[in-house]
Amino acid sequence: MDKFLIKHPLVSEKAVEGSKRGAYVFLVDRRATKPEVAKAVRVLYKVEVTSVRIVNMKPKRRRLGQTVGVKPGYKKAIVTLKKGEKLDILPH
Repeated sequence: MDKFLIKHPLVSEKAVEGSKRGAYVFLVDRRATKPEVAKAVRVLYKVEVTSVRIVNMKPKRRRLGQTVGVKPGYKKAIVTLKKGEKLDILPH
């Protein structure tokens, strides 16, 4: 298992709302699979994972004046924990 599989938690309004229901969002390596993410969360945070959903976010074009750039794409994993368990990684 790659020790840099999970890069960091993603913090947004939607992620904070999901954490109240036991669903946490992480930025993960592009090559990560659902079983690898579940195992990494289980080992890192010592919690029981019930499901993992993965979303590939596509790169987006951004413009600043005449300059056109690209925001890079990324892969995020939405990890749902067993009822009653929680992580102390996001503000509530």
